[in-house]
Amino acid sequence: MTAPLIPGRARRSVAALGAVSAGLLLVSACDNAKPTPLTTVTIGSSTVSSQAACRPAKGEDLSIEKVQACLANVKDAKTIEYGRGDTLRLGVEPAVVEDDKKWQAVLDGQPITEPSANTYRSFAGADVFATGGQGEAPASKMLGFVQVGPDGKPLAVWTYKVKLK
Repeated sequence: MTAPLIPGRARRSVAALGAVSAGLLLVSACDNAKPTPLTTVTIGSSTVSSQAACRPAKGEDLSIEKVQACLANVKDAKTIEYGRGDTLRLGVEPAVVEDDKKWQAVLDGQPITEPSANTYRSFAGADVFATGGQGEAPASKMLGFVQVGPDGKPLAVWTYKVKLK
């Protein structure tokens, strides 16, 4: 039994063509798997960044129920520690606010900022864990970024867990 004789150059060309074809097929099948712009939370000298935890499939809307579920998703959220009196800094990549889009910060499901087209917000000495005299502060809270389109509909959600030091 003899193997067909295919010159080395032809084998390499066929292998390269096959790899390129497979790569294009993989990329086209994963259109929604493209990386999303990052958001960043900085407290003191600690910083965490994350890609969107939730975004709709191409051509679909992100329902309010899905936004609420994403904002409560503790298991996939990155964690950062917060000490009372620390400055809370929130940032988004410019792509988050392109094309008249805005973002809003949400703490435990409640908006803490108005929708903004700025890429950075800072809250010096804000007490994220203030209870207003209503008992003991929780050990952690969920901080979210919600991107909204020009029509006000949610487009993506990023989540973080903020732990009290």
